[in-house]
Amino acid sequence: MSATRTQIYLTEAQRRRIDEIAKADGVTMAEVIRRALNSYLARDSDATEALSATFGADPGARAPDRAEWDRG
Repeated sequence: MSATRTQIYLTEAQRRRIDEIAKADGVTMAEVIRRALNSYLARDSDATEALSATFGADPGARAPDRAEWDRG
């Protein structure tokens, strides 16, 4: 895996929680952060894909002709 070194600032509580997860899973802190980021990015792309997949989903839909408008 090709990777780029990135520095971030965490609160003490965030760091403590990441360390707990890393220890429980037997992985590095970096791996915990990568997993969390991948999960976040997948959720975002799922919404985009869902919107794209449903755009124009009702090909039978029609807009009324102007003559049909209620001008009452």
